[in-house]
Amino acid sequence: MIAPDAELRTNIEDFLIAEARMLDQRRFEEWASLFTEDGYYWAPSKPEQQDPWNEVSLFFDDREIMENRIARLRHPKIYAQLPASRAVRQISNIKIDDHEEGGLIQAHSTFFMFEHRPTLPHPVERIFAGHVTHCLLRSDGTFKIASKKVLIANCDAVHDPMFVYF
Repeated sequence: MIAPDAELRTNIEDFLIAEARMLDQRRFEEWASLFTEDGYYWAPSKPEQQDPWNEVSLFFDDREIMENRIARLRHPKIYAQLPASRAVRQISNIKIDDHEEGGLIQAHSTFFMFEHRPTLPHPVERIFAGHVTHCLLRSDGTFKIASKKVLIANCDAVHDPMFVYF
């Protein structure tokens, strides 16, 4: 097998970093537009979960559900997000599979996300970390996300409500 060329690797790394920045900056509509029409975002609720259809997941959003979730995040009366969470993501350990399957390129990475909710009288701060698998489709000189699976390290723990994507 041949390793991905340096240009492809750089382009994918740039894409993943730009995606994380969109989420950090709450540019959710722009982020959702990165997905193919049939693309989905999945965060399993158990490390060994095989698919999102037969068990409950932390997130399992297709484009329609993403748009609904984003609209709720933008609603002026979403009290659970007043004030809104601020987040910082770090993407690292990027590995690109050395072959394309059905025109899709798999990119694997590790992420850390710090979330801060400046609530009174006590701010809420959480850290999430895990592994991400993107299935990417080449599109007009960049990529579209066919699927994004985020397996947070403590996915099977009890969590307070989650509002923003990892």
